[in-house]
Amino acid sequence: MKEFLVLITTILLISSILSASASLILRKNMPVLSFDEGYNHLFGDNNLVTNSKDDGGKTVQLLLNKRTGSGFVSQDLYLHGFFSASIKLPADYTAGVVVAFYMSNGDMFERNHDELDFEFLGNIRGKDWKIQTNVYGNGSTAVGREERYGLWFDPSQDFHHYSILWTQSHIIFYVDDIAIREVPRSEGMGGVFPSKPMSLYATIWDGSTWATNGGKYKVNYKYAPFVAEFSDLVLHGCTVDPIELSSLNCDTTTNNIDILSSSESSDNKHTTLSTEQRVEMMNFRTKHMTYSYCYDHTRYLSPPAECVLDSREAKRLRQFDPVTFGNGPPSRKGKRHHRRNRRTDSMGTM
Repeated sequence: MKEFLVLITTILLISSILSASASLILRKNMPVLSFDEGYNHLFGDNNLVTNSKDDGGKTVQLLLNKRTGSGFVSQDLYLHGFFSASIKLPADYTAGVVVAFYMSNGDMFERNHDELDFEFLGNIRGKDWKIQTNVYGNGSTAVGREERYGLWFDPSQDFHHYSILWTQSHIIFYVDDIAIREVPRSEGMGGVFPSKPMSLYATIWDGSTWATNGGKYKVNYKYAPFVAEFSDLVLHGCTVDPIELSSLNCDTTTNNIDILSSSESSDNKHTTLSTEQRVEMMNFRTKHMTYSYCYDHTRYLSPPAECVLDSREAKRLRQFDPVTFGNGPPSRKGKRHHRRNRRTDSMGTM
């Protein structure tokens, strides 16, 4: 009996290890950088605060007040990799406030830039924060690939993990090590799969014109400063020389975890979703996804080519918003697609 219990315990332990997400495995194996080791101040003057005494500068506060927002950027460019942060969002009345954790090369490729976004959208008191993901490739901003979700926790009460895994073959967004969205490199996406080196950014800014109920509720600076906190900052991937963009320096030394391979072999099993993880992702999307561009009939006469439609998902979204996700043709005006310059918009109140 004792041997049987040991065997069951061992099987369960092995099962838990095999089912652990890439995000969890990678976060636990990657070094956490201090702000000075990996990042530069982007904008916001004194609205960016680090605490070098207590934690060696590994926690960063970004503030938004009536004068300006704030932000930081990675010191290096990366072509593929794993990028993660623990984030605690502002509390109380946060309508119009946008906190972003994202990758972009817009400063280098203005007309054909790539981008991978986490955007957190504030709300009025008593209403929850919303989280939005988006993907742009090769300047394809005319096709917004937004998805929007609720969360199963209050992101202003404690730190939670948000991660982006970007390889040659797919992109996965994680919340607390649960995959919430996978974007495979498909024939339908063609040349718009993000494929150029990007920097990592974190910003807080005033998105009053669109962020909360389409701009109905604005930032109220009576509640300022709005403070977003970032810690457990992980940058891991191929760094790229900004002058010679083809010059790569790939770090594959950490526990031999190769997050850069496009292969689906066992060598990179940590970068693909297991059956259990995919079920977990679908459960999240069923419970918490409130918007997907693939089903938006007010914006697209037919879905973008990369969309793989699920009739059950379509039905659920249609019940949630019968106008946006109904079967009728798009209106003549369509739905306005907001393309934001986070740095410019954040500094607009200066």
